Amino acid sequence: PRSSSAWSPCRASTNEPNSMSPISQLITKPLNILVLAAHPDDAEIGMGATIAKLADQGHRILICDLTDGSPTPRGDRASRLIEAQHALAPLQPGNTTPSETPRVSRLLLDLPNRTLEHSIATRHALAGVIRLHQARVVFLPHWEDAHPDHLAATRIAEDARFDAKLTKIEMPVPPGATSIGPPIYPTWLFYYHNSHLRHVAPPHFLIDTSGYESQKLASIRAYRSQFGPWDDAPAPAPGTLVTPDFPERMLSYLTYWGSRIGTTTAEPFWTKEPLGLTSLSTIAGL
Repeated sequence: PRSSSAWSPCRASTNEPNSMSPISQLITKPLNILVLAAHPDDAEIGMGATIAKLADQGHRILICDLTDGSPTPRGDRASRLIEAQHALAPLQPGNTTPSETPRVSRLLLDLPNRTLEHSIATRHALAGVIRLHQARVVFLPHWEDAHPDHLAATRIAEDARFDAKLTKIEMPVPPGATSIGPPIYPTWLFYYHNSHLRHVAPPHFLIDTSGYESQKLASIRAYRSQFGPWDDAPAPAPGTLVTPDFPERMLSYLTYWGSRIGTTTAEPFWTKEPLGLTSLSTIAGL
């Protein structure tokens, strides 16, 4: 089933096209990829450049926001849903036309923000999303974090992966959908970094995101209520992690990780299972 109809308030947008990398011509097996986020903007912060690259390669990406991100110090439900819609446009491949189904789409599961809990009900709700998208790969937040919602999202996703494969049990149909697909067990879980801790564990692998930096920054800037510029913003307190220059600081983050593998930029990822290579030809720097 197509995922583009899964979240009616925030359908994927196809505004101005972005530049297309020649790598999009190399895709041989498009995958259905699910990116799980506790809140709108988590996926873009953690792996926005990778999402743009995967979409350019022909993969179908569904971002599932477990909550709408409100209440929050700035913005409200309405503004956050609008921003989440706008954030999709920079992530679309440059060859997307208005008549095509967007490669990157979004679904809001609408669980409660700030009190997100790992439970059978939330596991099954996400399992329904996995079946809806028939996801072979799932990206989720790293398991080390100070934010309780992020930690809950990770636990929910890990168990929903198993629940999605169970036969003889119906899973909830996600909001905006009319049906879901058959049981499926996603082959891979990969973890991205969007932690509130001032610590980043050594990554297990990095994805070269050279050429996709501007898409990531544009998607983050779409969340104006969260990252400004604000007309009434006081000077940030010392040590504040989120400031009006946050999107620009993301470029430094991308550049640092790129320097670790000899590329312009990169994003870090983790896995709890062995990752196999079919050849050495895809390793950056060889």
